Amino acid sequence: MESQLLNVLAIAAMLLLVAVTGGVGYLTLSDWRDRRRQEKEKLELRRSSRKRK
Repeated sequence: MESQLLNVLAIAAMLLLVAVTGGVGYLTLSDWRDRRRQEKEKLELRRSSRKRK
């Protein structure tokens, strides 16, 4: 009985570890993409403002 409980807890810990790691990876990736998009928009704004002058 005690062995089964430890197995269930170990599996639950592994699933939580995978879920948290995946969540951190997703947030990192989305932040990276957002930062790239913002930098691209800033560069385009600079280019368009130079053409107007």
